[in-house]
Amino acid sequence: MQHFTLVTIFLVLCLTLLTLTDGGSIGINYGRIANNLPSATKVVRLLKSQGLERVKVYDTDPSVLRALSGSNIKVTVDLPNQQLFAAAKAPSFALSWVQRNILAYYPHTQIEAIAVGNEVFVDPANTTKFLVPAMENIYRALQKHNLHNDIKVSSPIALSALGNSFPSSSGSFRPELVQPVFKPMLDFIRETGSYLMVNVYPFFAYESNADVISLDYALFRPNPGQVDHGNELRYTNLFDAQIDAVFAALSALKYDDVNIVVSETGWPSKGDSNEVGASVENAAAYNANLVRKILTGGGTPLRPKADLTVYLFALFNENQKPGPTSERNFGLFYPNEKKVYDVPLTVEALKNYHDNPSPVSGSANQPAPAEGGDNGGVSKSTTGNTCYYQKQARAGGSCYFGGTSYVVTQEPKYGDCEYPTGY
Repeated sequence: MQHFTLVTIFLVLCLTLLTLTDGGSIGINYGRIANNLPSATKVVRLLKSQGLERVKVYDTDPSVLRALSGSNIKVTVDLPNQQLFAAAKAPSFALSWVQRNILAYYPHTQIEAIAVGNEVFVDPANTTKFLVPAMENIYRALQKHNLHNDIKVSSPIALSALGNSFPSSSGSFRPELVQPVFKPMLDFIRETGSYLMVNVYPFFAYESNADVISLDYALFRPNPGQVDHGNELRYTNLFDAQIDAVFAALSALKYDDVNIVVSETGWPSKGDSNEVGASVENAAAYNANLVRKILTGGGTPLRPKADLTVYLFALFNENQKPGPTSERNFGLFYPNEKKVYDVPLTVEALKNYHDNPSPVSGSANQPAPAEGGDNGGVSKSTTGNTCYYQKQARAGGSCYFGGTSYVVTQEPKYGDCEYPTGY
């Protein structure tokens, strides 16, 4: 009997430890559109000092991949959009690319995935038709060197690839992309044991529509939540709602078995006067509360057991990025390696983390968060049925329908774009 009791206590302790530590994984995007960043060697030291075990880069720069050699940091590299045509049309190009950019560094540099292109569906160069053939040729090149089981092949999509995403249960991909791209891509992902990469930015949905989305709902802070009457699940943050819209879109096409990796997400610490919510405090809260959710085993309402891998955007503020001020202020670190704000990036660091919001969060012109019954973080529409959409995620372009939407009573807008209503 005593032996049974000891065994029981041991099992309980083990389960408790698992609950505390068995979560998803946090990585970071290391962008380099800047002229003042530290050397790759210093960057690797910085990553290790922060306990980061995953990094994603936007090319295959030799100095970066050499610096990562022997670091035990898992790496996702990128084949740029500009090379999709060559990779799709010439298997010999794909083979040569893998030899030059993967074989030359692996396994000392722990490359675990190749992102073929980035947000290809919104690439102005219209490279969508080359995406799946390029992915297939890169995979075959890995096969030739027996690396296809160790290195996954995927491609990050923006939320604008969704035609509908509110409520989350009605999530679906844009109809014109389903047959030509999504079905063959998802077949490829399923057959190769890979995953769908998704770039998710609750900031853009909040920034454009702060009068109808509560800041607490965007920053993972306590709020009444919002019930999705399509699946009767309650959502208490925008990130979960966006991710579950993608899961629902996969399910609608019968790809329930395909997993998701969040290849980009973040919040800017500074913005222009019209970029509502861009502030150091909000950026710190979004990233830290997200890290806490992911590392402590938080799935989504639709997939509560999903251990998500999430790549924060980004490691540094990048001073040569075009666009509004926010684009140059997504970094967790300044180029001199000093923190823009404190974010716990490991389970250990989370033990001392407390989110302490000030009475006024965000920019000075930010309206008070909306309130509203079942909608929780979103004000309830009483008339009209107009939807607004999240800005296409950080890839340029102007009026673009896609991403997260809510029912609102006023005319929807993003900047100078006004969307037609009344159809």
